[in-house]
Order: sequence, then structure tokens, then C-alpha cells
Amino acid sequence: MNLRSPLARVRGLGSAKDGTGHWWAQRLTALALVPLTLWFVAGVIGSVGADRGELLAWIGHPVTAGLFLLLIGATFYHAALGVQVVIEDYLHNEWVKLAALLAMKAAFVVLGLAAALSVLSILFA
Repeated sequence: MNLRSPLARVRGLGSAKDGTGHWWAQRLTALALVPLTLWFVAGVIGSVGADRGELLAWIGHPVTAGLFLLLIGATFYHAALGVQVVIEDYLHNEWVKLAALLAMKAAFVVLGLAAALSVLSILFA
């Protein structure tokens, strides 16, 4: 006997009540990463043979720096969402799972901030 209402079945919410939001966030960041990654690869290919000054000038342009910040944010957020799913699926001890999630999120925040600050330091140098 199914005790779920027809509305609950249509909404597709499981016991956690938030799986679809996580799923959508991961898909939207993946969608945002497609053009950003293509832009980045094209920029790197176009910069082959450039010296340090030319690269710093390219990264220091406001539009380029903004796109770099978007790429950094989307990349680290998308990666954190993916690693969170792996941790939740494969670690079964609750304390280990909690510690791994906290360490992973802290690491991604620190790395993302370091990357963003690097771009901002070039932009405002």
C-alpha cells in the first residue's frame, strides 16, 4: 500500500526532500561550465607563445577576469556537489561521513578563494 499522495508522487520528492535541488544545481553548473571551459581553452590556445606580461594583461582585462571568476566559482561549486554525492554514497559511518563532508567543503572553499584572489590580485595590480 502506497501512502504517498498523488501530489507527492508528481513532485518526486524522496525521503530527503531535497535531492532534486542538488541534481538541478549540478546540471546548471555543468551547463554553465560548457561555454566557460570552451572560452578558457580558446584563450589558452590563443596565448601560446605569449610572454608573462601579455598573459597578465589578458587576465587583467575586466571582462576576462570576470569570466575567470565565473569559471572558478562554477568549477569549484560543481566539483563540491559531485564529491558530496560520492561521499554520501560510499561512506556509511555517520561520523566519518560528516568529517569528510566538512573537510571537502573547507578544502573547496579555500582553493576557490585562493584562485579567485589570484585573479583579483592580477586585476587590481
